[in-house]
Amino acid sequence: MLELPENRYPSGVVGEIDAALAAARAGDQHQFSALTEPYRRELQVHCYRILGSLQDAEDLVQETLLRAWRRLDTYEGRASIRAWLYKIATNACLDALDKRSRRVLPSMLGPATDASQPFTPPVDEPIWLEPLPDHLIVETASDPEARYSLHESVTLAFVAALQSLPPRQRAVLILRDVLDWRAGEVADLLDLTVSAVNSALHRARVTLSRHYHGSAAENVTGSPADDHVRALLDRYVSAWESADVAGLTALLKEDAVLNMPPSPSWYHGRDVIRAFLQSTIFGSVAFPGSGAGRWRLTPTRANGQPGFGVYLRGPSGAYAAFGIIVVAIDGDRVASITHFGAPTLLARFGFPDELAA
Repeated sequence: MLELPENRYPSGVVGEIDAALAAARAGDQHQFSALTEPYRRELQVHCYRILGSLQDAEDLVQETLLRAWRRLDTYEGRASIRAWLYKIATNACLDALDKRSRRVLPSMLGPATDASQPFTPPVDEPIWLEPLPDHLIVETASDPEARYSLHESVTLAFVAALQSLPPRQRAVLILRDVLDWRAGEVADLLDLTVSAVNSALHRARVTLSRHYHGSAAENVTGSPADDHVRALLDRYVSAWESADVAGLTALLKEDAVLNMPPSPSWYHGRDVIRAFLQSTIFGSVAFPGSGAGRWRLTPTRANGQPGFGVYLRGPSGAYAAFGIIVVAIDGDRVASITHFGAPTLLARFGFPDELAA
């Protein structure tokens, strides 16, 4: 489970932590921050898995720390500060889910779109899954044999599948199978019996198995250390920036999927995706004329997978922020492309709003 960090330190350091806790209880916000800030990133990823939204996760971590500050006098020290914060964060997320729609990808909403059909206008309501920058990902499971590995547990496929679960089952599965908490600890966190936790976990695993296939997902992360992955991504960038639709779709698996939130339209199959990219519906807008030089892609990592910051050339010649692409790779082909058309996302990945011509 999540170890008490101070248990790994000499007794003198534990004494310093106790002193910082006493100071925080006396109203010292600096000492409170020293105790809680080390856990901000992992709490943010935890909330992201539950909520499917980076923005919502950031908001809920802030809410968690605010609740912790206000309730610091109730912390009895029987669990680690980390475990106590996880309890607050998980319950804050469950409270939020009572009032918010679940986050999805277009491919979760209905049948794939035919390439000849009109492109569905964007839905700007907060219903779409959002990408997670890799720099936020931190190791939190103490057991290397946890059911889901660190990077698998943040892939878009896994996080999307999590959203198919009822909120409490979602929380139980994340705590048990991702973070490797014991059933008794989860029961204490969620104010449930151990039998209720085990029952919820069983139901969650059954439902998740219908929406997610782990054995396949392990092959679609795409390590940047692999030469063939780097070569494949270089070809992807070259094809996109040169408006080479044939070259781009040649990189795809036969059953590849293209999602483009905030549009509900999505496309399944290499031939369908090629037809869509070449169509007047999309191609004449994305790749007008030769289309070469219209787009610029900057490498990044998102959800444990390769990604790109996407920029669109404007009238001045400068490139304006357009969105984030996340690519899933299976072997020597691209298994899926998720193109998040939201310019504000680039700042979360550390990219500027504009690139020079």
